[in-house]
Amino acid sequence: MNRIIKFIFLDILKNKIVLLYTVLLAAFAWSAFSLEDNSAKGILTLLNVILLTVPLVAILFATIYIYNSAEFIELLLSQPVKRTTIWFSLFVGLSLSLVLGFLIGAGIPILIYAPSDVGFMMLAIGSIITVVFVAIAFLSAIITRDKAKGIGISIMLWLYFALLFDGLVLFLTFQFSDYPIEKAMIVISALSPIDISRILILLHLDVSAMMGYTGAIFKEFFGTTIGLVISFVILLLWIAVPFFISLTKFKHKDL
Repeated sequence: MNRIIKFIFLDILKNKIVLLYTVLLAAFAWSAFSLEDNSAKGILTLLNVILLTVPLVAILFATIYIYNSAEFIELLLSQPVKRTTIWFSLFVGLSLSLVLGFLIGAGIPILIYAPSDVGFMMLAIGSIITVVFVAIAFLSAIITRDKAKGIGISIMLWLYFALLFDGLVLFLTFQFSDYPIEKAMIVISALSPIDISRILILLHLDVSAMMGYTGAIFKEFFGTTIGLVISFVILLLWIAVPFFISLTKFKHKDL
């Protein structure tokens, strides 16, 4: 398994898209911190990009890579290698390479300009959200053999989590504003890894006014410490559940 992970990891590191992704992240991160007069504003500027760009690159790149690696996967299946090992190796190799690209591109400026709890939280969130959307990409790719459909599913999922989810939350908030829906909103906020990630960063920045309704309720009910623990558990579930569903489908799929 280690050999497969190493091969995939090194293969992706040589990919021009990953290199371009790293360079663009670095350029934006340096610009965000250089143009702002304090690190907190730089973090907020960078947060918006990370919560949109990082998931998009992770889910699209991972989905396309899986489809393009179909022949490689079939070759591995012809060898005495378990399907679980193959799928897990692909997942680890893709995740490590994209996380490394994020840490090099955005991590270095963050550590220089914001070497604090907020900075380290930003690095942790960026890394976890990358792995979350790689896991979702694996599920998208295994659902259908059609590459166009698989990429379409990935794009729609990203649109839902990045853009549509907050709109749905606001819609529900206004529609049921006369009812005690605070506890329900806490549960709903867990249905989007991007929303949970935003809450984690903003809790550390202590800017409740910018957290939105779900973030404010989350902080009010759970407080910072408990909220962090619950949020990380939810994010880990967002990694585990899609990946193991895709693994189950891959183990029984006729390739």
